[in-house]
Amino acid sequence: MEYRQLGRTDLKVSKICLGTMTWGEQNTEAEAHAQMDYALAHDINFFDAAEMYPVPPRPETQGRTESYIGTWLAKTGHRQRLILASKVASTGMDYIRPDANLRAEQIVAAVESSLERLRTDYIDLYQLHWPSRSTNFFGKLGYSASDNADQDVAIEETLIACDRLIQAGKIRHLGLSNETPWGVAEFLRVSRAAGLARVVSIQNPYSLLNRTFEVGLAEFAHREQVGLLAYSPLAMGLLSGKYRHGAKPEGSRLSLFTRFQRYNSTLAENTTEQYLTIADQFGLDPSQMALAYVSSRSFVTSNIIGATNLVQLASNIASAELSLSDEVLSALEAVHASQPNPCP
Repeated sequence: MEYRQLGRTDLKVSKICLGTMTWGEQNTEAEAHAQMDYALAHDINFFDAAEMYPVPPRPETQGRTESYIGTWLAKTGHRQRLILASKVASTGMDYIRPDANLRAEQIVAAVESSLERLRTDYIDLYQLHWPSRSTNFFGKLGYSASDNADQDVAIEETLIACDRLIQAGKIRHLGLSNETPWGVAEFLRVSRAAGLARVVSIQNPYSLLNRTFEVGLAEFAHREQVGLLAYSPLAMGLLSGKYRHGAKPEGSRLSLFTRFQRYNSTLAENTTEQYLTIADQFGLDPSQMALAYVSSRSFVTSNIIGATNLVQLASNIASAELSLSDEVLSALEAVHASQPNPCP
């Protein structure tokens, strides 16, 4: 397993990260524990969670994913072997905290609750799950100026709260998620101006079906060492081929849940088929091909995989050993050139 530097820190994270958002919804506690056992045994040292998980988010299950990690840590004693990441929810999650946002008191409360569920004294990487301000994320491309800018939480307030939590030893490093180029630039500017904690990573979607990160953000990742933690690298499973020719496997995310409509379009289906045809042509497992592409990008620090069973997990981890030929890469780039970003 290759390990990569997390931002400008002294931490080295595995290039494959274990995602956890199905735990507590599609996966039981025992299944989550089995996934963590398998991942650690196969040299994955980086686990990613969030206070909001599992997904889709519901008041009845909120926090369950972190709790499963906590019971596993208590059972195994493996905390020192892991780099553990989690996230604070932002606006629209009032069942987690009233008037949820990224104000100082909200972040402090979120960290304390996560630490209790995770049964640990510190979180290695604490991420702002999405901006409090009105901007582009979760599939939104067109920017519209908000009339409620006066209600935005000042980035300096958020950074001060996180910096104090770092000084207190409750979190080690700060990351962003679902951010824009302006947001990354502003966080870097404020941290420099005020001498506050510097962000070390950005967790955004990135896959063969969504390469919008390359427009604006990839340069930040490279020049400022704010590397990408790529989520949805299989585009909610589309790139695995399991939905090919209209199939809807029982228990799959797109058959169970309706919140992922950007992956259900005819354009997404047709473009996916072109990528699957390339995998067929070169005798590659389509999931491993798609994951290997993401992992090979110079601006990617770690590739966040998710699985609902150990067979999927084993295959996804094995993608770390796959190197794509120039012929495969050229074929993938040709599809992207003809139909870029069908699932932003």
